[in-house]
Amino acid sequence: MTGTRGKRAHHRMRTPGVVALALAALLTAGAGWFYLKLNGNIDTFDADGLSKNRPGAGVSGQNVLVIGSDSRAGGNVALGGGDGDVGRSDTAFLLHVYGDRKHAIGVSIPRDTLVEIPPCRLPDGSWTAPRGRAMFNSAFSVGESAKGNPACTQNTVEKLTGLRVDHTVVVDFEGFSSMTSAVGGVQVCVPKDVYQGDLDPHRGSRGDLLFPKGQQSVSGRKALDYVRVRHGIGDGSDIGRIQRQQAFVSSMIKKVRSQGFNPATLLPLADAATKSLTVDPGLGSADKLLSFAMSLKDIDLHDIKFVTVPWRYEGDRVDVVQPEADALWASLKADRTIDGQDATEKGTGPRAEQADAPVSGDGVSVSLVNGTTVGGLAGRAAAVLKERGYAVTGTSTASGAEQATTIIEFGPGEAAHARTLARLFPGSYVRGTAASGIVVTLGHDYAAGPSAAPSAGAPAGSSAGPRPGGDTGKARSADDDPCADLSFG
Repeated sequence: MTGTRGKRAHHRMRTPGVVALALAALLTAGAGWFYLKLNGNIDTFDADGLSKNRPGAGVSGQNVLVIGSDSRAGGNVALGGGDGDVGRSDTAFLLHVYGDRKHAIGVSIPRDTLVEIPPCRLPDGSWTAPRGRAMFNSAFSVGESAKGNPACTQNTVEKLTGLRVDHTVVVDFEGFSSMTSAVGGVQVCVPKDVYQGDLDPHRGSRGDLLFPKGQQSVSGRKALDYVRVRHGIGDGSDIGRIQRQQAFVSSMIKKVRSQGFNPATLLPLADAATKSLTVDPGLGSADKLLSFAMSLKDIDLHDIKFVTVPWRYEGDRVDVVQPEADALWASLKADRTIDGQDATEKGTGPRAEQADAPVSGDGVSVSLVNGTTVGGLAGRAAAVLKERGYAVTGTSTASGAEQATTIIEFGPGEAAHARTLARLFPGSYVRGTAASGIVVTLGHDYAAGPSAAPSAGAPAGSSAGPRPGGDTGKARSADDDPCADLSFG
């Protein structure tokens, strides 16, 4: 690293960062052969399969989709991968790394969630028709290729969340097993004795004991069995398994952090990880992966959170709960933590300093929609906005709508204006889903107490109103007790 940028980074760098840069230099210079080996390990998927109509970028931060594949391709066959040669998605979560690089959250999406799968590219270059009410994990199998269809899963997540996915990473069974061995095992906890029959309910008998109740270290095939088991614990659902998978990822992060930047540990881990990964072209080299990993180094374990998308059962499938899910996606797009903090890159800079400044709408056009049955609501809001200098381009009433919470949608180039406007609508959700301009759909929250003044103490555009709730459940931190909250039901 050279030049002005390098000097600035040097002044901010903590001691572990200096060690990590030394390791990076080792990989790229003194051990160039190993760097080339890592590059040779990495597979990328075809970005031509990504949707042509993708969401715009959020306020700050990055979104990384992590997919666990249970394909039988390659060495996975010996580890109990899925049936046949079709790549299948076993688990998935969306990791949001906040702009301040001090917070991160992983949002798990249950494999049985009913979603809309948008058009996806097939291996022959043609595109599928959209499908409604399909199981989330079926997106990965579109095209029935051995390595799956990560681009289709990314398209589906972007459609579900309204968030732009910056990177996608697929981890297969064989690589996962190797990574846990490379770090010398991971501490996990089991809420009750688990037998072979719990891992394979078609076995027909209880079989041998796989895991005794309590805390223990697992690696290799044993670690893989731990994150796959779901029957015989709690209600036997994928929701309970997700809780244990979140605990496992937390524990693995703790293990890697506890070992420090030790080349004896990191080099085997890097080798195992890159062998297991299929990534988008934006992460398709060792230096790009290393750069992304280094961007996470200053996040405290307590500030790495895991939640599950708000859900409820729909028969033997899972439905997304609204408006709680939209509140969660809106908070990520605004780079707001689940406890309401502004975690943008400039969270303590100009944006915070402007929080108490008068709201001025000079030169900004807004369209208003009454999302309730309360008469005259859009007209009342229009009067407030006009007093602030906004140009109200139209008012209307949504047919048959009963919107609980006010939504502010913005188009290209309007993000900053939308964040400022949100100060006049405390508790509103801000999202970049409009084709153009700014559209405010008024909810019952505004009808109950319309305000002409910014809410005290709310950062501009933070929408510090109702937080994501419903069935999202208690957030797990990476430093939590590995035995806490392991089963659902």
